[in-house]
Amino acid sequence: MQKPKWTAEQLCQELLGRNLSDVDAEEQRVLSRIASGNVMGPDAQEEAALNATYGDRLADRVAAIGGSWGFIIGFGIVLFGWILINSHLLEALGVHPFDAYPFIFLNLILSMLAAIQAPVIMMSQNRQSDKDRIAARHDYEVNLRTQLEILRLHKRFDYLFEYLDNRESVERGEET
Repeated sequence: MQKPKWTAEQLCQELLGRNLSDVDAEEQRVLSRIASGNVMGPDAQEEAALNATYGDRLADRVAAIGGSWGFIIGFGIVLFGWILINSHLLEALGVHPFDAYPFIFLNLILSMLAAIQAPVIMMSQNRQSDKDRIAARHDYEVNLRTQLEILRLHKRFDYLFEYLDNRESVERGEET
């Protein structure tokens, strides 16, 4: 038995009991994909990567590095080294420290780093929320498609059972 070809309009009418124009764009897209036999498009990560600019990728890398234990430990070592050099080591060598206590230059560098790093991390978080929205849309599409396919299977089974009941009736000599 060959699979009948359905249009998105026919599927919508048959499965949902509504016209295609009465359902939202997401449902229309799912019905069109089911009717055409297409599988889903790219997943959330692929779709985000396709639309990512150089700045987006850079923001993701900065956030990945800046939010890691390696960065925190490395930066802590740099800070401790800066303080150590500017407090004891240079004085022991008879050289005046270039950033003596209260480490004003260090504070300036840290403030500038925070002023640059915070918005870059925010950009990366915004991209992550966009990825999450795309993933949620894909999950919704998968769930809707699954429900529609289950409805189609129920309709087919109902048709098959009705056909078998009619055939049994005919074989027994009954009129329907």
